Amino acid sequence: MGYTVAVIGATGNVGREILQTLAERKFPADKVIALASEKSIGQEVSYGEDDILKVEDLNKFDFHGVDIVLSSPGAKVSAVHVPRAAAAGAMVIDNTSHFRMDPDVPLVVPEVNPEALAGYRKRGIIANPNCSTIQMAVALKPLHDRYKIRRVVVSTYQSVSGAGKEAMDELFTQTRAIFVNDPIAKSVFPKQIAFNVIPQIDAFMEDGSTREEWKMMVETKKILDPKIKVAATCVRVPTFIGHALSINIETEEPINAEEARVILRAAPGVSVVDQQSSDGYVTPVEVAGDNPVFVSRIRDDFTVENGLSFWCVADNLRKGAALNAVQIAELLVRDYMVE
Repeated sequence: MGYTVAVIGATGNVGREILQTLAERKFPADKVIALASEKSIGQEVSYGEDDILKVEDLNKFDFHGVDIVLSSPGAKVSAVHVPRAAAAGAMVIDNTSHFRMDPDVPLVVPEVNPEALAGYRKRGIIANPNCSTIQMAVALKPLHDRYKIRRVVVSTYQSVSGAGKEAMDELFTQTRAIFVNDPIAKSVFPKQIAFNVIPQIDAFMEDGSTREEWKMMVETKKILDPKIKVAATCVRVPTFIGHALSINIETEEPINAEEARVILRAAPGVSVVDQQSSDGYVTPVEVAGDNPVFVSRIRDDFTVENGLSFWCVADNLRKGAALNAVQIAELLVRDYMVE
């Protein structure tokens, strides 16, 4: 059986990646519809190597007859159109932050908590987690199952693509301006991003954390275990694609790097590249276009009783967004939408 699939935000970074991923993984779609704002009507977007879709107007689109919606426009847009699509009978997988902490909306990483997907029936909506949360949860899950994680301290090195196409353009334009001695223009980021790092992603909260840091904390609790304590520092860095995380965990059970390495190698969605050489770890440039969560630099942390440190890298547009959403859709049609 083939499904009718609509992609909201089809002209954005993640929307285009969703279309590519659907085609690559041969998702059973008889019809795929590209939706975006009025200014994008008539634009063409690729669906796989051979098919071109013309963008339709999201505001006027009737979702009746659509089976699955993959939504990645922006939280405010999702707040309006995701409930509208669900009310029309579609199963909606939303990539924005708007529904993630709704108790009636499951927050799903297929390798971590696929059982939570059953909760989609309450509202017809499934939330895709934050990009950095997804890759961290994939790496933490097998370790938590074995050792019971008590506390996570994570510092992120997040690429500009996580802030959209305009952010990528700003990094490119600022870099070029520096080389030709032009003025540096800022519009997306609060400070210069070229040849710089910015320890602020999203708005500040009353406790001094940013919303990105808060998301990593509360989403990890919802996905993995509410007892896990998470301290995050989220930093934007001048790379185009790929988020990197430096992760330190404390566990209830004794943990060691050698055994953890074996466990991670056997974990779904994880690729371990871990040798003490310049070829023995992975960087963001090397993971662009790849699906796994890569783990490197696994080592014991002797500053706490049961501690482990490691380096974690993934393509934020794929596993951090599009791939995770498509994997959720695959689980839906396999386990919940079978007639």
